[in-house]
Amino acid sequence: MTTAAKPQDAHDVKDLALAVEGRRRVEWAERSMPVLRLIRQRFEKEKPLQGRRLSACLHVTTETANLAITLKAGGADVALCASNPLSTQDDAAAHLVKDHGIAVYAIKGEDHETYYEHIRAALAHRPDVTMDDGADLVGSLHMIALGRMDDLAPPVRTWVESLSKDARAALVKGVIGSTEETTTGVIRLKAMAKDKVLQFPVIAVNDSDTKHLFDNRYGTGQSTVDGIVRATNLLLAGSTVVIAGYGWCGRGVANRFRGAGADVIVTEVDPVKALEARMDGFRVLPMADAAPLGDVFVTLTGNVNVVRVEHMRRMKDGAVVANSGHFNVEIELEGLKKVAKGPREVRAFVDEWILDGKRVNILAEGRLINLAAAEGHPASVMDMSFANQALGAEYLLKHAASLSKDVHRVPQELDREIARLKLAGMGLGIDTLTPEQQHYLASWDLGT
Repeated sequence: MTTAAKPQDAHDVKDLALAVEGRRRVEWAERSMPVLRLIRQRFEKEKPLQGRRLSACLHVTTETANLAITLKAGGADVALCASNPLSTQDDAAAHLVKDHGIAVYAIKGEDHETYYEHIRAALAHRPDVTMDDGADLVGSLHMIALGRMDDLAPPVRTWVESLSKDARAALVKGVIGSTEETTTGVIRLKAMAKDKVLQFPVIAVNDSDTKHLFDNRYGTGQSTVDGIVRATNLLLAGSTVVIAGYGWCGRGVANRFRGAGADVIVTEVDPVKALEARMDGFRVLPMADAAPLGDVFVTLTGNVNVVRVEHMRRMKDGAVVANSGHFNVEIELEGLKKVAKGPREVRAFVDEWILDGKRVNILAEGRLINLAAAEGHPASVMDMSFANQALGAEYLLKHAASLSKDVHRVPQELDREIARLKLAGMGLGIDTLTPEQQHYLASWDLGT
């Protein structure tokens, strides 16, 4: 897979000596990504991204490395930064820089200032297209467009203020469009579109069936359990696990915990989803009632302060609290800091707080547990998600002139093609409609 390329001077990774291990692991992931492989082979021939600058703010993992390699194969000049301070796999980052000449700005465990300095570097790439996982790049571009400098992180604000007014305008106007990977980011972008402040079209990769029905459900389900077990080494069988949120991510995690023998309780604010959870066989309770019962708590809502201090006061001694939503806002950590003693690191990614004489264990500083303490989603499911990203970028460039400044889905035909390619990669076939069946489904005058 390695291409002949000199490392770019423009990068900030932990250690380029990690590239050898990164190459091995990226190649291992590639074996489970047949759809992205086929796209890369076509991109190498057709170069649909030729001459385009692309800045991506994504979790820097072995799977993302394969996406970056595919985008470069398509002709793009790629800059990549992390979308979470704890999610970077340093060896994968080093491999991309050393073996593929891709500008990567990502270090696992980077502090707040470094994280936003890396976002600044991705913006300074002056992209034609952006890729986001949580809308950090797009969000920053729109704060620039709206002149809301105080809402920018200091490293970004300082750089933007050094630019002329014309240069700032050119930075935003130069963006043809963007793609967005995750539910949280899509929610942000739809709110921007509703307020009519969106500056360019965005492809909501998360809304594709081949993304959210698989990545969110099976990927988040498996990787969240994996992260919690790696961080704590707890036995799941016989434990009580409280899942906050029963969207596609929540139901995936709930089912994986149940499969491991846990007693699962679901908390929800949506009556339809709560009813679904109950009919799927889970107990449904308000968080205040679930708090004294749970051994492990997992938030997957995309909302703020879902597990609050009032709930933590009611928890058992030694309760474990983790987040698998995109941002570290679902657990009320600032409130906890004001009333509890700690933290004391008792294991890697486990901080113990003493609240009212009881221990509350917060995992991974409330950040994405599946990427902080584990490796994120399996490559096989990210194959489809990143196929959507690659094809979404290609579609965006082809059709940007006709796309409104709104949030758009990946076209249904591309979604189905990804599914077809994935089935073929798995060695599976399906039936096709006969002409008679096609006629029947297209007719209104055929009865029983």
